[in-house]
Amino acid sequence: MDGYIKFLGTAGARFVVAKQLRSSAGILIHGDEKDIILDPGPGTLVRCASSRPPIDVTKLEALILTHAHIDHSNDVNVLIDAMTEGGLKKRGTLFAPRECLEGVNAVVLRYLREYLQDIIILEAEERYHLDSLEFSTSVRHQHPVETYGLKINIASKRVAFLVDTKFFPQLIESYRDADILVLNVVRRQQDPNRDIMHLNIDDARKIISAIRPSKAVLTHFGMTMIRAKPRQVAEELSEELGLEILAASDGMKLEIS
Repeated sequence: MDGYIKFLGTAGARFVVAKQLRSSAGILIHGDEKDIILDPGPGTLVRCASSRPPIDVTKLEALILTHAHIDHSNDVNVLIDAMTEGGLKKRGTLFAPRECLEGVNAVVLRYLREYLQDIIILEAEERYHLDSLEFSTSVRHQHPVETYGLKINIASKRVAFLVDTKFFPQLIESYRDADILVLNVVRRQQDPNRDIMHLNIDDARKIISAIRPSKAVLTHFGMTMIRAKPRQVAEELSEELGLEILAASDGMKLEIS
């Protein structure tokens, strides 16, 4: 059964989000006739309404948070309210790390949790399912908050979302089985004076060349990546590595068949 992913937004890092140089909405995942929003950042609800065709948020089956940072979770509450019709229909599933739900930085409002049919806590390297749609989590990422990437089975393909993290060698083994690899590449290069817990172009090159997926997609761009022109970066990496590498743009739909 065919599926697709749609990049509602491709912004990463505070300045691109704050200035909305690119949309900071999440990613729509469509597989096994189910619609899921991954990491609904600021503006996801609005982007769903303005998408062509519009995305009916009252029909969403699930929401997935990879971590609690605001550019990945800001619209989770309004989407829970929408998908449950203000709590009139107890439906939908939320998948999220424990830190999204507990402690001082919890991002999901307590009164909305009762509206959902289920809440599933994500942990490292575990398998999950939404009826027949299956996915697993990666190794825990090296990021300031509890963070996991995802590997989702769509149309007999393993579609992996390597979200925010500092590079470390275990990432390569954790995502080794990806057929399609989506990478959050926030920075053009590493700052030698700062410990930035985000991937840069050199990190992406290292990961893609080791895994060699059938297709790689760069997204979640910070200011230095915007200035470097993501499409040009992707074209140069594609030519260098002999692989199909794309730069996502707001609204881009990637068919998976």
